[in-house]
Amino acid sequence: MEFNPKPFIAQAKQQLRQRQDVKRSLASLTGHVRASIDEVLEEIAKGGTGIPEMPFSQIENQSVTPDQIANIKTRGCVIVRGVFDRQQAEDWNDELGAYIDTNDYFTKAKEKAGLDKYFSQLDDAVPQIFGLYWSRPQVMARQAPAMAQTKQFLNRLWDVRGPMGAEFDPDLDYAYADRTRRRQPGDTTLGLSPHMDAGSYERWVDPAFQAVYAPVFDGHWESYDPWKATYRTQAREYSSPSVASMFRTFQGWTGLTEQGPNGGTLQLVPSTMSMSYMLLRALQDDVDDDDLCGAAPGRALGAEPKYHQELLRGLTTIPTVYPGDTVWWHSDIIHAVEPANTSENWANVIYIGASPACKKNQAYAVRQAQAFVAGRSAPDFAPEDYEIDFKGRATVDDLTPLGRRQMGM
Repeated sequence: MEFNPKPFIAQAKQQLRQRQDVKRSLASLTGHVRASIDEVLEEIAKGGTGIPEMPFSQIENQSVTPDQIANIKTRGCVIVRGVFDRQQAEDWNDELGAYIDTNDYFTKAKEKAGLDKYFSQLDDAVPQIFGLYWSRPQVMARQAPAMAQTKQFLNRLWDVRGPMGAEFDPDLDYAYADRTRRRQPGDTTLGLSPHMDAGSYERWVDPAFQAVYAPVFDGHWESYDPWKATYRTQAREYSSPSVASMFRTFQGWTGLTEQGPNGGTLQLVPSTMSMSYMLLRALQDDVDDDDLCGAAPGRALGAEPKYHQELLRGLTTIPTVYPGDTVWWHSDIIHAVEPANTSENWANVIYIGASPACKKNQAYAVRQAQAFVAGRSAPDFAPEDYEIDFKGRATVDDLTPLGRRQMGM
């Protein structure tokens, strides 16, 4: 029997509406959201991109400035360039392509079509994403020292203090095995409409999420700090293929090809005010009592023009990135994929996020390590299990000491 979330939504909305004047709060917040988005648009109009960026060398030599950090915290995203040498990234791209072809991935994928339904409610719902987790390029990129150093910098942007001690260890990051995207030139079918991951209807219903967003729900959205980690690792997402049960400080990917505007690449709404707006918007009188602007269990949290146009004005395509560059965005940031790749380049990436050490992530890492050894799909994803008999997949022997620690081994 399919789970019906409507009674739980209705109950949560009734309770949350009693905690404040939600109409007044949204009206107050909307002005600040408009100003935030206007600032992004003004920067773009002056020739900027709206997306913070820095060379990896600044992280490596610890020369990132306070102004740069403040900008990342305001926009909720950053491009870190040159984490990997360009030739290394291009070699990984070639090796991944050979891995797919040698193991006849496309034939096997047809046999397992429909297992992954996470994006089924979004427009253009079939991104060109491969259900592969254990190719050598993916494993090598995850365990690279430069990647670990980058994620350590990103994790340290968070305030980890909690009532029972540190919410997570920013200096140790568990590997989160995710997939890879390979989008061919000319593709017009494989976009992804604006959404957030890391929880959908749970953000209003789950007690830990309610604690995370308590200032917003209590009518003090100005006091909400999206970089405060307290209670985030206790949040529980609805279990479903492709819903991350690891806590991620940042979602991210590593570029394997050159890609930019009109190249079928990533789009972001670079504002950390997005989540507060979405939370309050769903509590307004024009949304049914058992509805959260379409949020549904086990699905991505869509940003809809009907409800969230104030935010979607700021939907911005990232600037051109090159092989070896990495892109990162806070888990409460709206993101999308361009509907078409009209460039002459492939848009290929390896998804690698930041998932610091905590009890929640450690428990997942144990299950993930078992899947790795067997060549099965990572536990959070549809059980397609392509790689059990794939030639050339990574094994325990390919792990460095750092890689073993990141895998909880």
